[in-house]
Amino acid sequence: MSAGGLPKVAVVGYPNVGKSTLVNRLTGAREAVVHEQPGVTRDRKEIECDWNGRSFLLVDTGGVDESERGGLAAAVRAQARQAISESAIVILVVDARAGIRPGDDELARELRSAPVPVIVAANKIDHVSAVPLAAELHGLGLGDPVAVSAVQGLGTGDLLDRVAAALAELAPFEEEEDAGARAARLAVIGRPNVGKSSLVNAFLGQERVIVSELAGTTRDAIDTRLELDGRELVLVDTAGLRRRAKLAGSVDYYAQLRSERAAERADVAIVVCDAAEGLRSEDLRVAEVAMKSGCATVVALNKWDIGSTDLDDAAARGRAKLRLRPRLMTVSALTGRGVARLLREAVALAD
Repeated sequence: MSAGGLPKVAVVGYPNVGKSTLVNRLTGAREAVVHEQPGVTRDRKEIECDWNGRSFLLVDTGGVDESERGGLAAAVRAQARQAISESAIVILVVDARAGIRPGDDELARELRSAPVPVIVAANKIDHVSAVPLAAELHGLGLGDPVAVSAVQGLGTGDLLDRVAAALAELAPFEEEEDAGARAARLAVIGRPNVGKSSLVNAFLGQERVIVSELAGTTRDAIDTRLELDGRELVLVDTAGLRRRAKLAGSVDYYAQLRSERAAERADVAIVVCDAAEGLRSEDLRVAEVAMKSGCATVVALNKWDIGSTDLDDAAARGRAKLRLRPRLMTVSALTGRGVARLLREAVALAD
């Protein structure tokens, strides 16, 4: 269940089988970054979906590649498995044209033991003549596959019918008491590797967004719901903003556009900076993006745990550089210092 009471439907599978394209098709929005490069979706992204009177959250996960055992791939697998553990239903997306590949059996074995319904989406069935390919996926032992084409939209209604039917068989979930209350949207933005995901994880108290020393680990603007003092919030952890000239034509270029749009849709933007480095020109540019979007802005000087003697001076210099004087606060995502205060300040600005 989500903080708002909606059941979750996790979309899992190998990299580049079309999970994000399918999620975008099912929700009717280009929310997740879609690219031919395998593994583009790294973090779990939750998107609300309605079908046949049933509301639920689709959880778009990073690709599970059992043949890749290193660093980030292992983190993505862990994210997918956590999504499975939190979900009411799992959709396993398989490339029907490729058939059952090495490692699919291992993933299917794990899903067969999961205490939730599993629906196999046989993707890339782009023509009726390819429908027989879906039947081959019966070998996964997870029931009748649903033949779909995420690109063309074929079969997606059938897939949603299966999801709605499975939800109807589950114990009815409790609707939000105050359905009219709009959640406050807080966008967490900043240049790469300043600790945005670590700060979001500190807000949530769990490793919800992949944290890595590799700059640019978060590529999507990821919506995560939580409650604070009875108030529903939506945290948007965005990809790091870089100069556009360096990004044109790349996956990161589209991720930057997503971040800018997230700021435009937010009530409050939390601009995360590295306290050890002070406010750099890129930080000022990110703050300007937030303020020009019209949302309230808080500048969070992160990594306040490093113990430098001139951090107070860095804060003072930072305030002097900000023309519009947004609220500037110090925080340490690592130790938790100032995290609750920052979140409550952002909520107050949203109100």
